Amino acid sequence: MKGFIGEYEATLDTKGRFLLPVGFKKQLPESGGENFIINRGFERCLSLYTIESWEPIFNEIGKLNDFVRKDRDFKRYFLNGATQVNPDTAGRLLLPKNLIEYAGLEKDIVLVSAIDKIEIWDKIKYKQFFETFSPEAFSELAMEVMGNGKTIKP
Repeated sequence: MKGFIGEYEATLDTKGRFLLPVGFKKQLPESGGENFIINRGFERCLSLYTIESWEPIFNEIGKLNDFVRKDRDFKRYFLNGATQVNPDTAGRLLLPKNLIEYAGLEKDIVLVSAIDKIEIWDKIKYKQFFETFSPEAFSELAMEVMGNGKTIKP
């Protein structure tokens, strides 16, 4: 299986470092698995990409036309804050302060699979996100996104 699966809690220390949970470490690709790009996510979370999953996205963004304002705006916003991070000798990843502020991360965080990346959420905000989403609303969303004639083969 290519990608990540799982949800894990971690703790930020006073310097903004955390240990990548063992469950995710076991899922890292063998080549380049210790090099990451951290970036802003879409819902006030952070996105942690392996270099392997970041490169195709970065290459596609590089193809955008600088003469089209929407393309320039997207590139600026998406790449704003993107930073390479590598574990220190203790295996901790240091999050840049500007990204910690963007996501409103406090001490307790949740790391959750998003297939090709890991989202990093403040624990309270992550819980609130799911409290506002009913099982019925999820069912409707599932039908809209995964239904409509799409066939999922086991």
